[in-house]
Amino acid sequence: MPIIESIDVCAVAVPLDRVTSFSNRTVSTRYYGLVKIRSREGIEGIGFCYIGSAGGPIFTAAVEHLLGGVLIGKESHGVEGLWQSMYQEALLQGRQGTVMRAISALDTAIWDMNSKAAGLPLHKYLGAVELESVPAYASGGYYLDGKTPEKLGEEMAGYVALGFKAVKMKTGRHSPKEEEARLKAARDAVGPDVELMMDCNNAWQDVTQAMQYIRRFEQYEPYFIEEPFGPDDVDSHAKLARLTHLPIATAEIGYGRWYHKELLDKQAASILQTDAAVCGGITEWKRIAATAASYGVVVCPHWFHDLHAPLVAATPNARYVEFFWDDQVLNFRRLVDRQLAQKDGRVILHQEPGLGFGFDEKAVGLYGAWSTVR
Repeated sequence: MPIIESIDVCAVAVPLDRVTSFSNRTVSTRYYGLVKIRSREGIEGIGFCYIGSAGGPIFTAAVEHLLGGVLIGKESHGVEGLWQSMYQEALLQGRQGTVMRAISALDTAIWDMNSKAAGLPLHKYLGAVELESVPAYASGGYYLDGKTPEKLGEEMAGYVALGFKAVKMKTGRHSPKEEEARLKAARDAVGPDVELMMDCNNAWQDVTQAMQYIRRFEQYEPYFIEEPFGPDDVDSHAKLARLTHLPIATAEIGYGRWYHKELLDKQAASILQTDAAVCGGITEWKRIAATAASYGVVVCPHWFHDLHAPLVAATPNARYVEFFWDDQVLNFRRLVDRQLAQKDGRVILHQEPGLGFGFDEKAVGLYGAWSTVR
């Protein structure tokens, strides 16, 4: 009977080697929230989330002063009850945003600890569909100073040369004409048979503006258009979905099953990119994915391939894991002691108990310091 004895928490600020831009923001540093939950038997589980470009103390305060006390002394196998207790405790402070991300990290750590106690890799502990590997798409195509459409095409072709059969690029920062030129260069470089995704990162304000871009994009047949609008503008997502044959993907910043149900009920997305480090952890992610299956909707979770690869492996309606080849954008990779490998466009699953990796404590110590809740 594993009883939760202590929780370590840390917020780290990891600078990017090169300032990188999206459609409407620029990032130079990424903050990550890290937790370690330890049982009386000495088994440790880890969890983590992305916080943003600032705000690390909000995460640590949520764990130290709001959520940690809910878990100490409790049996870790009571996953559903522990989730409900954390959510109830956070009703007034944050049912979304950083507090929900803290719930997500803690819930992930509990699943990691429990699967380690069972001696099973997480995907098998959850009940696997795939046992050895999962399909992945290579994610990149960011805006960098001096990066021409031709260089973008070379980057996308480089991922294909590594074996990926699906790739993703950013869009929405420039004019419709300029963005068409970027998409054409990428499509010409990868050929007609590679699935090419486009990520807008909430670029557009309304459907009229979006259609100025979409009309130009349709001839290149991208696999999906990701996050065309702000995450809470569900109605615009739904309207755009009715106006184009291109699949709409969203929900990477989605929180909780109720938000996702609104997306599904309004047919606002045919692909959910639900992030277990955002939506409420593995517990809530499983509920959302199961609901999506009943609507015939595919799940392709947002980044953190270290976390999402085992979830995709255990979910029949999950098609891809998003994979970052290096640590230039997803620099969380610098904080873990073992990287996932890929071969022929598939991520090879860890076979060790739990998530299959831990934090690189030397790397973590460069960017932050742990505190303990008992």
